[in-house]
Amino acid sequence: MKAIQITVDERLLAKLDNDDEVKREGRSAVIRRALTEYLSKKRRSAIASAYQRGYKKYPVTDDFVGWAGEGVWPDE
Repeated sequence: MKAIQITVDERLLAKLDNDDEVKREGRSAVIRRALTEYLSKKRRSAIASAYQRGYKKYPVTDDFVGWAGEGVWPDE
C-alpha cells in the first residue's frame, strides 16, 4: 500500500474519529472502504448511463411480440 496525504475539515475529522467503526478498524481502513464503494458506485452509474444511451439510440421494438409462446423449454 502507498501512504497518501489528504486535507480534511476539522469537524468532519472529529465526526470520523468518533465513529465506532473507525475506532475499531482505524481511519485508513474505513476511508479505503469508502473509496472502494465510491468508485464502485461511479462505475455502476457509468454502466447504467451507457445502457440508457444504447437503448435511446437503438430502442426496443415490437419485432418479437407474439413469439414468447413459440419457444420450447426443456423439462427439469
